[in-house]
Amino acid sequence: MSTATPHRTARGSAPVGGGLPQPSAARPAPAPAPAPIRPRGWSLRLPTGWPLTALFVLYPLWWALGVSTFIVVILAVPMAVQLLRRRQVRVPPGFGIWLLLLVWVLLSVVTLDLTAPDTLPPAGGGRYIGWAIRLANYVAMTVVMLYVLNLSERELPRRRVIRNFGFMGVVVVIGGWLGSLFPTAGFVAPLQLVLPHSIASQPFVASLMDVKFAQVQQVIVGEASSPRPSAPFAYTNSWGENTAILLIWLLVGWVVLGRPVRRVLGIAIALAAIFPIIYSLNRGLWIGLGISAVYVAIRLALRGRMAVLGGLALAVGLIGILIIATPLGKTFDERLQNGHSDDIRTTLSEGALTAANHSPVLGYGGNRALIGSNRSIAIGKSDDCKQCGNRELGSNGQLWALLVGQGYVGAFCYNAFFLYCLWRFRHDHSAIGIAGSLVLILMLFFQFTYGALEATLAYGLISVALLARNDRLRRAVAPAPPRNTVGGLRARIEAAGDR
Repeated sequence: MSTATPHRTARGSAPVGGGLPQPSAARPAPAPAPAPIRPRGWSLRLPTGWPLTALFVLYPLWWALGVSTFIVVILAVPMAVQLLRRRQVRVPPGFGIWLLLLVWVLLSVVTLDLTAPDTLPPAGGGRYIGWAIRLANYVAMTVVMLYVLNLSERELPRRRVIRNFGFMGVVVVIGGWLGSLFPTAGFVAPLQLVLPHSIASQPFVASLMDVKFAQVQQVIVGEASSPRPSAPFAYTNSWGENTAILLIWLLVGWVVLGRPVRRVLGIAIALAAIFPIIYSLNRGLWIGLGISAVYVAIRLALRGRMAVLGGLALAVGLIGILIIATPLGKTFDERLQNGHSDDIRTTLSEGALTAANHSPVLGYGGNRALIGSNRSIAIGKSDDCKQCGNRELGSNGQLWALLVGQGYVGAFCYNAFFLYCLWRFRHDHSAIGIAGSLVLILMLFFQFTYGALEATLAYGLISVALLARNDRLRRAVAPAPPRNTVGGLRARIEAAGDR
């Protein structure tokens, strides 16, 4: 394996195409050999990069079939096969930290039978199945990251990856509208018709086969229920965090790097997202979007892009006026005044820290069911109250899941990897550099409130791969520093250290 940053291979080229560095064309390429004559006929050979395209473009289909939870694991298999056929596999900066996390998830299987403080004793084989699913997801998403990183610009252009992100951005906006307008709509996944009854009747599988557009919950005091969009994901929290990430890449691919027609469509889609974003009552999403606006503003100000910064400020101001002047403003205000889940989250967070203190190295391998509830240890699930108590430690965010499942070591590795990548690519001021770094910041923020397995972690690791590829090409086209100056010597030392 090798790192994602090679030696400079070309000089004198400048970034083109909206900040995307391109390989240098200083030397004419040798004439290609004549292609062999092949017999005419229909070929089943798929283009390189098809598994990633299937992951994004066909995601609504996977969701409708009820297999979206496992689709990353399934499509990681052909990706791994393609990687194994390569002579050399690049890894992103800080990959050793991420690899240690994978090892820790594997080793934590030895603690699955232990009982965490103030939790129910583990029973049945479900904990082993849950651990295997988590391990498979971590490994599969690592394969996806390496896959995107190792494909060349010819095999998988960065613009195609960004457009795939943009397509999913459109999907989540449409799903948000469907969930907001038709909150009780849903259907049974067709896959249930072919599954054996012994499998289809399992509670976990049954929940996957019950496809819904929204989660209906009591969030605002005085209202019987509040519909919160979730399509094309299982939970409204997943919809919220993925919406924040996907809208970033949608704006980059359609507005920043797109042509005039696509720019107009990108702006229209972003404005259309306001309604389901407010209607979702998702405070974490709102804060995440605020962080995004502030971060982009700071990056633009540091680069002296005052005109673009002014346009961003104007857009944010107009959106604020739009929210206040419509019924969305009342919904926004009522949600801020009703923190219905705050007590539950506090209890689960404190329980996760207690569990990590008792098993700080390996954790307990997975989540644990809390005795009682946030009100009393005597209030648990019963036939009369299926939703009472016994909530799972680690279910209120990726950080808490890591603390319970893999202890402080697992939580440290997860954060250290994203923080290192954020530092490593801090000098990339291109559209991809700013957007990718922002996604990493959101991954670090959302870990306190949302889980990251399934689609979210895949999007975060793909963003890391995009940053690494963009950095590699950016360095390849950068002019070499002068050899006989102090500044040039310093630049070469820094470049050598980065490699």
